[in-house]
Amino acid sequence: MSNAWSLYVIVLVVLNIGGCAWLLWWTARRRPGDPAPEETSHVWDGDITEYNKPLPRWWINMFYLTIAFSIGYLAWYPGFGNFPGLSGWTSAAEHDAEKARRDRQLEETFAVYAGRPLEQLAQDPQAMELGRSIFANTCAACHGSAATGAPGYPNLTDDVWNWGGAPERILETVLDGREGIMPPLGNVLDGMGGDVAITQTAAYVRALRSDDIEATLRNDYMAARGKKYFDGLCVACHGVDGKGNQELGAPDLTVRETLYPNTLDSIRTTIIEGRHGVMPAHRELLGETRSRLVAAYVWSLSNSGQADSPPGRQ
Repeated sequence: MSNAWSLYVIVLVVLNIGGCAWLLWWTARRRPGDPAPEETSHVWDGDITEYNKPLPRWWINMFYLTIAFSIGYLAWYPGFGNFPGLSGWTSAAEHDAEKARRDRQLEETFAVYAGRPLEQLAQDPQAMELGRSIFANTCAACHGSAATGAPGYPNLTDDVWNWGGAPERILETVLDGREGIMPPLGNVLDGMGGDVAITQTAAYVRALRSDDIEATLRNDYMAARGKKYFDGLCVACHGVDGKGNQELGAPDLTVRETLYPNTLDSIRTTIIEGRHGVMPAHRELLGETRSRLVAAYVWSLSNSGQADSPPGRQ
């Protein structure tokens, strides 16, 4: 908080406290010429009279004590702008102390799983229950409670991995995050053939997912024409055969399980505007051991056979 805002807060607090004290003092006094409490002249039904009696002295004194308490409270705790308070207490320090205490409890709970290989953790029912809980609290917002993903968010239950599905690769993704960028190519293709070139490239990309690419290209003129644009612009990341590059996070374009809808319009949008996918890093949020547990759970979703097998028979 800047000094100006701090002064503003202090002035407001002082004015409010002073205003309360003045109002209490002013309204508690009786002045010469004031009517007696019984002489308000407010009478109803002949015998119901409104009085104007002051509050009892003990009640007024309680209000004064409340004002005195508020002054002491604001002096002891940081209530006057940037003034730290005589006690030195801060909500941030209390939060940090509580967080440290909770972190120590978590470390004790998860210590038994520290450093264990993901394949071993995937065979431990209790570890998987913890991993499932961590996933529900941390990952389900993007990947869904069933981990089947959504447009732009990968399905974690299949065997399609843009960055690799090996246990340690998944752990790297959880710990340090990933950033996948598909650059926009609309302007480039505009200079090579305009909107037709974009559509032809999209048609070729869609054809890569067919069971027989050669037959598809023979029967689809647009897809066949799009191959030259793909070879000129896309192979650097996705490879000559379109199977992608897990080191770059470039997806395999030959699989049916796509990150975005497998429609011509969706593919055109990707080519024209590009895509930017970010998986945030969780190293600071979860720490090494909890990241290992959730990574083991994610790995088990697409490797249930190996996760269920006894050690040494994977």
